[in-house]
Amino acid sequence: MRTSSSWSVLRGLAFFAVSLLLALPVLGQSCKEAGEMDPATRSAIEGRAREFLQMSARGDAAGLRAASIPSVADSFAGIEQAVRDNQPGLNGPATIRKAYLLEQPAAAPGGRAEFFCGVFGANGNTANSAGFVLPNLPPGRYALAIMDISGAKPYMLSVVLQEMGGAWKLAGYYAKPAQIAGHDADWYAQKAREYRQKAQLRNAWFYFWQARDMAAAVPFMSTLKLDKLYEEAEQVRPSDMPTDAPINAELGGRSFKLIAAFPVVVNDQLDLVVKYQSQDISNTAQTFQDNTGLMRALVAKYPELREGFSAIVVRAVAPNGEDYGTLLAMKDIK
Repeated sequence: MRTSSSWSVLRGLAFFAVSLLLALPVLGQSCKEAGEMDPATRSAIEGRAREFLQMSARGDAAGLRAASIPSVADSFAGIEQAVRDNQPGLNGPATIRKAYLLEQPAAAPGGRAEFFCGVFGANGNTANSAGFVLPNLPPGRYALAIMDISGAKPYMLSVVLQEMGGAWKLAGYYAKPAQIAGHDADWYAQKAREYRQKAQLRNAWFYFWQARDMAAAVPFMSTLKLDKLYEEAEQVRPSDMPTDAPINAELGGRSFKLIAAFPVVVNDQLDLVVKYQSQDISNTAQTFQDNTGLMRALVAKYPELREGFSAIVVRAVAPNGEDYGTLLAMKDIK
């Protein structure tokens, strides 16, 4: 199962939510929440999800791989790394917040499978609905289980399952902390609104991005809360940052082609990553100077970044895709 985590997924969900409701019965796609499933199916899905959580808590990546669908097992490095990185946070009491059964008996037109769970209103999602967009999804029966793990630090684990040979196999894996630096998604959304009120639109954009990322159990999901965060973010989207596509920027007396900019969690702190295009990164001493120069220029032009982030990571990206990165704490960027 391949998924996308871009803002365009949420835009597509919001746009198609109402119109595709009429088409779903024809396509045969259906979504059931836990209370709508027959008891045996619900028990099998939730039981399997708990098994995968227990394997994760033990660090049993080999067991997870053996229980995966072939396409996932053949490309398992990402999940194995996620298990390793998040294992300490997955040891604790767990509850299943939501479970969904997604059924697609035939290939979706254009390869884009869309599922809508619950009751949708005239404007799309309601408080008790959720939508999912899955590109290139083969026909079959799938399930999604979202689990909350309590402990010293709250965590969330979401697993996608696919029924194969009468058994539920692992088809997708998403583990992440529910808090960063002691704050949850609602806190980051509120900070984004405060930055918006202070006209710090870049901080506001990145904090709305972070709030949405933390609130989304999986990147291909849409809910009323996620839709609202998307709408608020769009209202503050900065034109001088590469939010959707590369941009040319004059910074510190130099021209840079900025490729991407986004927040990232490093040591439980929120840092800002900025990528730019470089013709040659082989001279690492020179590239380090270019990276730190871009950092200084960014902070000089946008001093609000000092308030929003603990550090900046600048990565110079060569034409072949290789990159060279530099991280400096904000206090060290003079």
